[in-house]
Amino acid sequence: IAVARTADAVQVFGGSGYIRGFEVERLYRDAKITQIYEGTNQIQRMIIARELLKHGARA
Repeated sequence: IAVARTADAVQVFGGSGYIRGFEVERLYRDAKITQIYEGTNQIQRMIIARELLKHGARA
């Protein structure tokens, strides 16, 4: 959600949204790197499911 909303904000600001040092650019960059670092939603679901199953949780 953060990536989508900050991408919208970059679009609102147009070319200024891509200028390094501009607040919107930093927010978008941070949101995008967080998404890359944490992995996709599907990967996160697989990790959570694996941990739950490892500890005996029932589906």
